[in-house]
Amino acid sequence: MLKEKEFKLENLAHNVVIECPICRAKKKLKFPLKIINQSKQLTTVSLPEGLVCKHNFQAFIDKNFKVRGYQKVDFEFPRMEFYEGGLDSIIDEIESEQRVEEQLVSLSSMSVFQDIIKLLRSYVDDEKILGSALFNLEGKVLYSSLSLNTLHNTIREFEVRNEQNLIQVEKYFLVLTNKQKIFSQFIEIGELSLIITLIFSETVQLGMGDLHLRELIKKIQKMKAIVN
Repeated sequence: MLKEKEFKLENLAHNVVIECPICRAKKKLKFPLKIINQSKQLTTVSLPEGLVCKHNFQAFIDKNFKVRGYQKVDFEFPRMEFYEGGLDSIIDEIESEQRVEEQLVSLSSMSVFQDIIKLLRSYVDDEKILGSALFNLEGKVLYSSLSLNTLHNTIREFEVRNEQNLIQVEKYFLVLTNKQKIFSQFIEIGELSLIITLIFSETVQLGMGDLHLRELIKKIQKMKAIVN
């Protein structure tokens, strides 16, 4: 078992003022330090309807927690989501919304990545599966809809394994003190080595959680066959 440590929110997050690109409504929101700091360029944040205003949209945030642009979207996000927002080829001095939209080239633009995210979204509900995430082997967040504390603990677990050169396993699970369960499995898609993660509510038994994860992996394996 892994005890879920109590962290002060101010030590995990940074305040950023977000402005809706449609109605210009503004709201100060907290963003996780781990995700923003780990990105080499931009982090893409998907903001669901009702969080800032009645619209859903994306914001592009740099390592200094400065909003570099916004993008309107034509579908609804069920909750706040974070993406790896840019590769090394992105010009760091991007300033305008237009240039962000025209020059943003990221992992999130890859077809297989988008397909995996859609699949992860489809698994999340308010009763059994509370969130999902996609990491690289070092624990860097490529996508996440996990809560702030859960995300921090999951990243820390990967960091500890990496720092101590622990034996890499194909699958493992964690049980938090609030009885929620985190299931993770390693998988390769083309040239990408990834970790798929689901977090389950306290009512879900371990066997059922493992069944859901195996079902998800089978569907991703079909994508793997297409890529290969």
